[in-house]
Amino acid sequence: MDKVAAAIADPVRRRILQMLRDDRVSAGQLAARFEISRPAVSRHLRVLRDSGLVSDTLIGRRRMYELRADRFAPLIEWLAQFSPAAGWEHRFDALETEVYRTRRERRRRTEADHREEDTA
Repeated sequence: MDKVAAAIADPVRRRILQMLRDDRVSAGQLAARFEISRPAVSRHLRVLRDSGLVSDTLIGRRRMYELRADRFAPLIEWLAQFSPAAGWEHRFDALETEVYRTRRERRRRTEADHREEDTA
């Protein structure tokens, strides 16, 4: 998780990840989209690869990079504890439980009323 957090701390690396979101992209294509040098882009790609956020495949002379979005999961889970929505999820779960309890009680009362009518 720490390597992932460190990797996404840099704006260039975040932009690279966005570029890889939908498709595999070659190192040359990535480097062409930046005003920094190709070696600098290569260093950023190495950090992303070492963190596990991207994988690379050599196809002929081209090195293709691909996003591994599943590597974000531990960081997302950890960050979720700080989200106000997390409290709402708990409240919605409690509401769902209350709705089911209320429905069950109403069903029991209705069944009891029907039994009383049948015996009367």
